[in-house]
Amino acid sequence: MTSPRIKDVARINRNTLPESTDPNFQFRYIDIGAVDNLGRVTIPDSEMIFGSAPSRARRLAPAGAVVVSTVRTYLRAIAAVPDFATPLVFSTGFAVLEASTLIDSRFLAHYCRSQDFIDEVVARSVGVSYPAINAADIGNLPIALPGTEEQRRIADFLDAETARIDGLDASRSVQLKLLSDRERAMLDLSFQEARSGAPTRLKYLFSVRPRYGVLVPAFTDDGVPFIRVNDLLDLEGRADGLRKIPSDLSAQYARSVVRPGDLLMSVVGTLGRAAIAPASLAGANIARAVCSMRFMPDVDVQLVKAWLGTSFFHEQALVATSTDTAQPTLGMEDLGNFSLNWPSDPQERKHMIREISRIQSSMRSLREKLERQKSVLTERRQALITAAVTGQIDVSTASGRGIEE
Repeated sequence: MTSPRIKDVARINRNTLPESTDPNFQFRYIDIGAVDNLGRVTIPDSEMIFGSAPSRARRLAPAGAVVVSTVRTYLRAIAAVPDFATPLVFSTGFAVLEASTLIDSRFLAHYCRSQDFIDEVVARSVGVSYPAINAADIGNLPIALPGTEEQRRIADFLDAETARIDGLDASRSVQLKLLSDRERAMLDLSFQEARSGAPTRLKYLFSVRPRYGVLVPAFTDDGVPFIRVNDLLDLEGRADGLRKIPSDLSAQYARSVVRPGDLLMSVVGTLGRAAIAPASLAGANIARAVCSMRFMPDVDVQLVKAWLGTSFFHEQALVATSTDTAQPTLGMEDLGNFSLNWPSDPQERKHMIREISRIQSSMRSLREKLERQKSVLTERRQALITAAVTGQIDVSTASGRGIEE
């Protein structure tokens, strides 16, 4: 086994589009976000022309080449370029590696996704918030290179085994989707079957009109905790890590200052993501993409939050935002006019909350198990690739099923 450098066995950034490129040259543009850490490339639906393309759209990559992200290297955006009818042009944030006759292109792709290679790239990256590496530095990295026939055997083995693992991962993703559908159906049924339920406009449950948050935030190290859409996923867990805005800026948006028990919901992009504000976040403020709902004293906020997960809410949200051309944005007037089947009997509401809590707890447990299985599959995939390309296993006898770490 030899140990040449990457640049000795692959050409790097061989086809970079010059400024003299025909302005009408058509291609599909792939940016950093379109390549994931499993080597999958999402090709956009539409083409663009060179004359109107971003200045970063320069790396013309043939099928079979390997693209390695040179920015935010911790994201592991590394992939083999898929075969596609239209030319694919990648961002200058990628290094494009084209295999020479000394290396099998599939082996090169697997090697670049091995943990050893990734660790080397990350270790040589410069910068804290936006770590990056030069393509030349990637070219100088050593690669343990077996003979050509052995490379092909390893590539054949990994193609088959990673496809099997990817199939299992896809099945778990389908199960997660079905689980979400089942949870929504069960929530729907809970509100449908409310014996004392009556059609009610959401605005009749409010104590004050719902409010948007801060339009243009400015962040500081010492100020008012600031709640954004992603923070709603685990508001209790994120409370200590929230970003902060200046107190005087928050004071300009006094209407959206948070009180414990407020229902905070995303109203831009991902609609309906919600959390109930805990006591620890009293005095915090919210982003423009989040609205704050405050209810009458006799309204069970937990029940309203559960209703946001039903088809009844999402169907009305879809109608209310159907004319949005960019991303869905839910207006406060529309939100207040949403209709829900609200139980008038306090005892029935308490019973519904207990039953919905049981449903959500059960679904959460199943979801965590499926997500853990997906995580284990990802770890096994990575370990298998690393073991195979570094010669830790003999691919002529290994099945991949016993690789644990």
